[in-house]
Amino acid sequence: MTAPERRHPADAAVTEAAAEAYTRIVAALIRITGDWTLAEDCAQEALAQALSRWPESGVPDNPGGWLMTVARNRALDQLRRAAVERRKLRELAVLALTAATGGPAPEEGQDVVDDRLRLIFTCCHPALAMEARVALTLRTICAVPTRDVARAFLVSESAMTRRLTRAKTKIAEARIPYRVPSGPALAERLPGVLAVLYLLFTTGYDADGEPAFAAEAIRLARLLAGLVPGEGEPRALLALFLLQNSRRDARRDAAGELVPLDRQDRARWDRAAIAEATGLLRDLRHTGPYVLQARIAACHADSRATGDADWPAVARLYDRLAALQPNPVVELNRAVAHGYAYGPRAGLAVLAEARTGGALDGYPLALAAEADLTARAGDRARAAGLFREAAARTHSEAERRALLTRADEVV
Repeated sequence: MTAPERRHPADAAVTEAAAEAYTRIVAALIRITGDWTLAEDCAQEALAQALSRWPESGVPDNPGGWLMTVARNRALDQLRRAAVERRKLRELAVLALTAATGGPAPEEGQDVVDDRLRLIFTCCHPALAMEARVALTLRTICAVPTRDVARAFLVSESAMTRRLTRAKTKIAEARIPYRVPSGPALAERLPGVLAVLYLLFTTGYDADGEPAFAAEAIRLARLLAGLVPGEGEPRALLALFLLQNSRRDARRDAAGELVPLDRQDRARWDRAAIAEATGLLRDLRHTGPYVLQARIAACHADSRATGDADWPAVARLYDRLAALQPNPVVELNRAVAHGYAYGPRAGLAVLAEARTGGALDGYPLALAAEADLTARAGDRARAAGLFREAAARTHSEAERRALLTRADEVV
């Protein structure tokens, strides 16, 4: 058997520096050059040079500044060859002068903070399809390799490359501005940005999701909350992510099988993350959809023992959320909450209303919720059949096994 390859300590330093500086470098170069591909290529080349040089020369005192300098120099070379405007050359030179004169490191300057926010709003522009927004966010802001983005969307790497190219082309051809909106325009655009981050987190938190995507969503939500401190919904979204992700380690047992919320070992929940989220929510007076969802998650996080959540409070919060953001999934969760707060028959009545229009027909989670409420109402045979039907309809193997286990238990 071949011995496992040992990583050089410099590799970890490159990984850490990339996580901290990559987005800032790409954002700064996009602002200056207007060329997304050039910015990404130069940032990637800087990382490649770090992997090659740092093991021999040592990790520099300012890794992020080193990466910025290398990426800037590469962009400068490319722009010189292309004979671009002198103004762009001068702006790139300012980045080098700042580092050389001992001024603030590029990644610490206010301009670069604004660059990161500009990049987030550009990637999440409503002119792009939602799938393109998420993919572009993963690739450009999170530096996720194209092959991994493709895997998340169940397409080939070449197909994802074409999608990303089309998205960048649309940004250029439609003259989508590389800026952060202000005033009423910020309030109008912010929900779309938050929706992209929410979908990104969900992609990573689902039963068969990629955990790194959830971690990136948390990182971006933290960044966004810091960049727009006067807005309540970004703070609430970060709190929601932290609360949900605090249960990640308890969601599977030693055999890797899914564990329902009411059976999870609370001792395995991340109490530090819960405490941070609670602090974020403490002073919020805003009552937007993410605030309400975060407060619902906080109700579950406050429960130290199985089944002791304040279900009437959860049901009231879902009532408010359904009034503010009516959709079938919210109504489904509202039905579950009412079932635990006021009895299974009350929950089944809400679920029946939610099914009006057929949006939940055949939805595995709706079938599973009906099965659970039906079992608690006493019709265990019907409940087992509903669990098996849900198992047959889900696309997640882990969920299928969990649903079949529940079917066997209620018989």
